[in-house]
Amino acid sequence: MPLSVLDLATVGVQDSPSDALAATTELAERVEALGYHRMWVAEHHGMPGIASSSPAVVIAHLAAHTRTLRLGSGGVMLPNHAPLVIAEQFGTLQALHPGRIDLGVGRAPGTDQATARALRRTEGPLSAEDFPQQLGELIAFLDDDFPLDHPYAEVQSVPRGPLPPVWLLGSSGFSAQLAGALGLPFAFAHHFSAQNTLPALELYRESFQPSEVLDEPYSMIGVQAVAADTEEEALDVVRPIALSMLKLRQGVPGKQPTRQQARDYPYTDLDRAFVDHWLADAVHGTPDAVRAGLEELRERTGADELMLTANLADAETKLRSFDLIAKAFRLS
Repeated sequence: MPLSVLDLATVGVQDSPSDALAATTELAERVEALGYHRMWVAEHHGMPGIASSSPAVVIAHLAAHTRTLRLGSGGVMLPNHAPLVIAEQFGTLQALHPGRIDLGVGRAPGTDQATARALRRTEGPLSAEDFPQQLGELIAFLDDDFPLDHPYAEVQSVPRGPLPPVWLLGSSGFSAQLAGALGLPFAFAHHFSAQNTLPALELYRESFQPSEVLDEPYSMIGVQAVAADTEEEALDVVRPIALSMLKLRQGVPGKQPTRQQARDYPYTDLDRAFVDHWLADAVHGTPDAVRAGLEELRERTGADELMLTANLADAETKLRSFDLIAKAFRLS
C-alpha cells in the first residue's frame, strides 16, 4: 500500500511563514529518504496558519530540494484561476522536473467568499457549477486538444511536453462522479469529510469509465495521522490541530496554538463535542496503533493509496511522527 504525504506548511503562534515553509522543505527531504511515495501541498487563502497559498511556487522549491519524490498539488483550486495559467504553471514544473509532478485540482475556493471574489476579480455570484467546463478547458490546454471550432483552438499552452497526471479532488459526491466519468484518479478528503468517504468512493467506482489515463479506478484518501511513543503523547500532540479546526469552523482562523494553549483552552460543551468528533476521525497513537488504524481504514474503504497529513506546526514532532509511521510500515 503506497503511503504519501499532504502538508499545509502549518504556521504556529511562535513561528513565521518562513519557518513553516522551511519545515515543509525539511519534511520533503525526510519523507523522500523514508520511502513515502509522493508529497502534495494545498492551496488556501486568508488563513494565517497556512503558508501554502501558492502550490506551484512551493512545489518548484521542494522539487529543487529532492531527487525522486513525486510532488504535486492537493490541490489547486481551479475556480480561482484561469485554466491556461494552471496548464502553463504545471507544464513548466513538468519540464523542470520530468515525471515527478502531479496536478490535483479541486472546485472549492479554499477560502472565504470575500477573498474568493478578490482572487477571481468578480462581484458576481460565486458558483462551482461551471467547474466541469473549466476542467475540460484545463485538460484540453494540457493535451492541446480543443475542437477546431472552439474559441481557444489556436491557443497553445507553453511549454509543451509530457503531461503531468491530473487528479480530481473532492469531499462530496460531485467530484467523485465527475472523476469517474472522465476516467481520472480521485483523491478524497477523508480527513475533514469522513462521513462522505464511503458514499463518494462507491459513486466514483460506479461511474468510472476507462480512459487513456486509467483502465480501472484509482482512489486515494487523505487521512489525519499522528504517531508518538505513547497514546497519551499522541493525543497531546494532535490536540492543537483539533483546536485549529474548531477555530476555523467558528470563522476565526489563526496560527496554530501550542500544546499548552490547547490544554488550557476554555472549551464549551459544544466545543468538546466537535473536538471529540474530529479526533474520532483522525488516526493517532503509538506507531503500531497508527499502522493498525490505517490498515483498517484502507480495508474498509478499498482505497488504493493513503495520503497522510499531520498539520503540526511543531516541525520536530511532525518529522518524528512520519519517522515512526515509516518504521511501523517498514518503508524503505
